Amino acid sequence: MIRIGHGYDVHAFTDGDHVMLGGVAVPCGYGVLAHSDGDVALHALCDAMLGAAGLGDIGHHFPDTDPAHENANSLDLLRSVCDKLTEKGLHVINVDLTIIAQVPRINPHISQMRERIATVLTIPTARVNVKATTTERLGFIGQEEGIAAQAVALLSSEMVPS
Repeated sequence: MIRIGHGYDVHAFTDGDHVMLGGVAVPCGYGVLAHSDGDVALHALCDAMLGAAGLGDIGHHFPDTDPAHENANSLDLLRSVCDKLTEKGLHVINVDLTIIAQVPRINPHISQMRERIATVLTIPTARVNVKATTTERLGFIGQEEGIAAQAVALLSSEMVPS
């Protein structure tokens, strides 16, 4: 059985000196307004994986009203989602993420993001794709007011060879 899921997340910028993206602290003149570390890429990925598994969304499992998740490391949230998939007998085949941002520059950090995500998912880095795009200065992202990400995850009930 093959299952696919899609995820989306967005956060507004606030004061700070970095944003977390794909488990990597990316230096910039902003932070993000969030209950956890605000990693839009990993939040979108968690939603994609949970959706593919028919397990709802990240807000259901890690509500922003729960003090236990305040300042949570999104890599830990991703690990928890992986555990939920394992309980259902599901395995990640591949994931594809798109970070939508006018700032900061994402490309210099993509390799490290792919490696961190692959390590948590226990799949080869070649099965993790991360890319970035801008909105050509349109909308809240283009005006440097926030950042967003989309993710797609493909799951299988059978192990896929590396």
